[in-house]
Amino acid sequence: MNALWTSDDVQSALSAASITAPFEAEGVTFDSRAVGKGDLFFALGGETTDGHAFVADALSRGAAAAVVSRDVEGARGPLVRVPDTMTALVELGRAARHRSTARIASVTGSVGKTSTKDALRAMLSAQAPTSASVASYNNHVGVPISLARLPRDARYGVFEIGMNHPGEIEPLARQVEAHVGIVTNVGPVHIGHMGSEEAVADEKGCLFAGMSEGAVAVLNRDSRHYGRLAGKARHFGVSRIIGFGRSEAAEARLVSCDLQDSGSDVAALIHGRRIEYRLGAAGEHWVLNSIGALAVIEALGADVVKAAAMLANVKASPGRGARRMLTFGGGTIELLDESYNANPVSVRAMLSVLARTEPQAGGRRILALGDMRELGEDADAYHADLADAVAASGAAQVFLCGPHMQALWGRLEPAQRGVHRSDSAALAGDVAAALRAGDVVAVKGSLGSKMKIVVDAIVAASGGEAGR
Repeated sequence: MNALWTSDDVQSALSAASITAPFEAEGVTFDSRAVGKGDLFFALGGETTDGHAFVADALSRGAAAAVVSRDVEGARGPLVRVPDTMTALVELGRAARHRSTARIASVTGSVGKTSTKDALRAMLSAQAPTSASVASYNNHVGVPISLARLPRDARYGVFEIGMNHPGEIEPLARQVEAHVGIVTNVGPVHIGHMGSEEAVADEKGCLFAGMSEGAVAVLNRDSRHYGRLAGKARHFGVSRIIGFGRSEAAEARLVSCDLQDSGSDVAALIHGRRIEYRLGAAGEHWVLNSIGALAVIEALGADVVKAAAMLANVKASPGRGARRMLTFGGGTIELLDESYNANPVSVRAMLSVLARTEPQAGGRRILALGDMRELGEDADAYHADLADAVAASGAAQVFLCGPHMQALWGRLEPAQRGVHRSDSAALAGDVAAALRAGDVVAVKGSLGSKMKIVVDAIVAASGGEAGR
């Protein structure tokens, strides 16, 4: 097996590196907690920690070498000395991209970028060696580390690109140099930093900067920002644009779907070709993003029919819509875990899933929501506006936490009100205590609202996994 990186490769990739001893690396990481045997460890500086403090430990646990910008006491193993480790990581990622012959897709969007990336990875991996960003590695560190992990023999690569401030996407897109880019949608996400949805759309449109010759843009044809995004793509030299969605004008169009609490049966037209498939994740938002993903598959030149068949195996991940059956009170409850993140678009999508999820006999729909963050001066209004979707979800009791959720609390029907607390730690016990056998409970909030605490409390109060 060829090494991912040899010391000679690294020497060539980095503009000002001195290497103390030869090595071969099978992986690349910056997380000292996840160092594996044969990894190339980058000692990056952080807001509260410095990776140099963990170099000796990383090497003792089998790291092939460490990239450092200063001497490290107790380090026993090959060192790659560079002026700046973050700059070196970007350089290594660029070198991986430039030596690769893989067809590359990039993914962004206000909602659904990680799930779309994961779906693309599943579909492409079934056809050829595929590399993709792990978890939500989509920022100034996650993108170059994902690129640096791109194997020489990969046929496909899928890279997620995110942002929460202006000017963050373009430099990352220029590192990726994708052949196909998809913007899943645009919504009021990070609007406190961006100022408007239009500004969010403009930033998302920077995904098309630096794309390879003959590149393709895949855009949500149903979005009111479609024209703006298409204009941005053309500005960056992308001439082929594929729309996806319900619109008759979409080249990748939803024909029909049977939405169920365990998934959906979908029919779509991909450039006039009818494709029918089973989607293993629940929710209309998953359906539409799956059609966008199939448009990406077609644009990459992979087999669309084979790809669609793999979608039956695609499931929501923990914190992003995963469903768990737990033993509880002499029966079972169903937990819908969307604790990883939240914004007005994704909360409404989750509520529509809750509405279609039937409790067992004697059970109810229970809802726990934490604050949606980074919504700016209109944050209270965005929270209050969820009242109609909460009512439509059929939630019998609603548990809320955070200062902005107070605005939604005031809009709820009195019979729906569980409790409102200051934070998730205060709310967790209330939610767990309110549950009974047969219930469906959905938990969602922004990462900063720490709604995983509520999820953990529910799991702790249960008797463990029950299966379906």
